Amino acid sequence: MPLPDQPDTNADSPTPLASATPESLRYRVRHATAYDYGEDVPVSHHLLHLTARPHPRQHVRRSQLTVEPVPAVRSDRVDYFGNTVTYVAVQEPHRSFTVIAESEVEVFDRPPLDPTATAPWELVRDGLRALSGPDDGAEITQYCFDSALIASSPTLLDYARVSFTPGRPVAVAAIDLMTRINREFAFDPTATTVATPIAEVMRNRRGVCQDFAHVIIGCFRAVGLPARYVSGYLRTLPPPGRERLVGADVSHAWASVWCGAAGWLDVCPTNACVANRDFITIAWGRDYDDVSPARGILVGGAGHGLSVSVDVEPVED
Repeated sequence: MPLPDQPDTNADSPTPLASATPESLRYRVRHATAYDYGEDVPVSHHLLHLTARPHPRQHVRRSQLTVEPVPAVRSDRVDYFGNTVTYVAVQEPHRSFTVIAESEVEVFDRPPLDPTATAPWELVRDGLRALSGPDDGAEITQYCFDSALIASSPTLLDYARVSFTPGRPVAVAAIDLMTRINREFAFDPTATTVATPIAEVMRNRRGVCQDFAHVIIGCFRAVGLPARYVSGYLRTLPPPGRERLVGADVSHAWASVWCGAAGWLDVCPTNACVANRDFITIAWGRDYDDVSPARGILVGGAGHGLSVSVDVEPVED
C-alpha cells in the first residue's frame, strides 16, 4: 500500500523559541484516509500508526479508530518504540478501504529552556557512554545509529559541522542547524516521494517535512547525538498574530534530539521552530519507516485512488 501523507505549502518561519507557559491546549483531531480500488480486493492486511501517543507533555483524553469494511481481525499493540499500532485484516471482497482516526488530546509546553545554558554538545555526546539501563542507555543511545532511511555520510557530517562548532551549547547548535535547513532547503512537495534517498535531498536541497526531518536527524547522528523521528499534526488555526505553520491540515514530521540534562528537544526544520503546544504527537521512531501512518499488503485491486484529510480543531473549555 502506498504511504500517503505529505504536507502541501510553505510559509514564513515563526520565532525559533517562543516563550513557554504552563498552560495547555486541547484539540480534537480527525484523520481520514480512503482508498478506492479499480477491482475487488479479496483480502488485505494493514498496519496503522494513527493513535495519539501519551507522553509527559501530551495527555490523550479520548481515542477512536474506525475501519471500513469492518475487519475480520483487529488487534492493538505497543511497538518497540512505545507507539500504539493497530493491525487489521479485511477478509471479504472490497472496492474501498477507509480509516478514520479521531482523538482528543491535551498538549503542554515544555518547561522554559535557555539554549545557551545547555551543555557543550561534545560533553553530551561523550556522556552517552555513562548511561546505563533500559530506561536510560538503550532508550536514548539506540537513536545514534543508522536506520533504514537515514544512513550516515560525509555530506551530512560536513553540513552539521557548520553548526556544531567546538564547545557550542548543544541546544544552540541544534537550533542553528534547524534554522539553516529551513533557510537553505526549499519546500517542494513535487520534488520527492517517500522513497527518495536522503543523499538526493541533500544534493537538490528540496523536499517536504519528512525529508527535512531525515536530514536534520542524519546530521545530529553524524556528530554522535541521538535523534528520533516524530510524526504528528500541527494546529490548524494559529493564535492571533502568528503565522500559519507549514503542514497544518496534513500529517507532519519533525525531529527530537537528545540534549543531555535538558532532555529531548523537538525541533521542526520545516517551520524553523522548537515544538510547542501547536504540535500533536502520534508516534516516534528511528525514521519514517518505523511510524508510517498506513502500510499494508493486499491482493488484487488493479490500481487505486487515495484521499487524505486532517482536521485539527482547538477545543475551548
